[in-house]
Amino acid sequence: MDIQTKKINFIQEFLRLKDEELINKLDNLLKLEKKKKFKEEIRPYSEEEFNAVIDKAEEDSKNGKVISADDLKNDIDSWS
Repeated sequence: MDIQTKKINFIQEFLRLKDEELINKLDNLLKLEKKKKFKEEIRPYSEEEFNAVIDKAEEDSKNGKVISADDLKNDIDSWS
């Protein structure tokens, strides 16, 4: 069974649930596992990676590939 089929089956079973306590437990489990996965995927940059990111940012700035905070706020305001 592929991942998409598993997700569809899980959703179908979840939608049939009537026990609010069980739904809350599943919700809490999902949040906990997502938090764990996120922490596993985060790691600090090596000094080399950090310097590469800084170099790229400086290059972008020199080439005008930046947006001001005010322009960004205005863009965000237009999203809704």
